[in-house]
Amino acid sequence: MTSKDRAYLRSLANTIDSILQVGKSGINDNLIKQVDDALEARELIKLTVLETSPDTALDIGNELAEKTNCTLVQVMGRKITLYRKKKKDSKINI
Repeated sequence: MTSKDRAYLRSLANTIDSILQVGKSGINDNLIKQVDDALEARELIKLTVLETSPDTALDIGNELAEKTNCTLVQVMGRKITLYRKKKKDSKINI
């Protein structure tokens, strides 16, 4: 993914709200499934890492990107933005 692609995805992510939160339990199978389902439905999602989380937002973002086979677009503060192209009917073209 090029830096222009990443910048385009960041601009799209400005208008969306966080749909998931990572709390004190950190990354578990349930969270991975929720992220995977959300990526399949929306392509571009935002997560919030709560203060009680055992890991940093960057560590969580990298691990979720690896486990859900998606791209880590951005980590800003406690917000993580992830992207994965849909298999069918993709709305975001990069």
